[in-house]
Amino acid sequence: MNCIPTELPDVLILEPRVFGDDRGFFYESFNARSFEAATGVKTAFVQDNHSRSARGVLRGLHYQIEQAQGKLVRVTHGEVYDVAVDLRRGSPSFGRWVGVHLSAANKRQLWVPAGFGHGFLVLSEFAEFLYKTTDYYAPAHERAIVWNDPTLAIDWPLPEGFAEPLLSAKDRDGKRLSEAELFPNTFGRGAA
Repeated sequence: MNCIPTELPDVLILEPRVFGDDRGFFYESFNARSFEAATGVKTAFVQDNHSRSARGVLRGLHYQIEQAQGKLVRVTHGEVYDVAVDLRRGSPSFGRWVGVHLSAANKRQLWVPAGFGHGFLVLSEFAEFLYKTTDYYAPAHERAIVWNDPTLAIDWPLPEGFAEPLLSAKDRDGKRLSEAELFPNTFGRGAA
């Protein structure tokens, strides 16, 4: 597994070793020992999620203020623009974001640690998106930052023909960073 740092030191791109021939391909999508060796993160994943979304759908920017989730995300069909935002007050990268293209073709994965907001925009006709989480879904603690927060100024690559993404009511009603409930100054220091 190849581990590529991003502009945000805790967010990592992972590239698996893919073995292919004229019959198709094989790769390990997750191996706990390889993940820890590549990232330095020792964690347990407790839940796997799978979504399918149409072109132009934007899901996010989501996080759980309690039972914070680290996420290992990947695409098995199509392509998305995946974004992580540091929501840890006191972090040197607080309020900064990074965006990465994930697709079935490039087989890349993104490690988004707890304490980060996460979202993705579907660029292909549809995309199937899988993610492993380090804590269980807790609807009472779920929060959302609005996709077009001017402070964050995320450069979402909207597909041709879309002036705005397709959003759920929850995402349309997300808070601005300045109004949102965020993680405390000490959250996540030295933790996976």
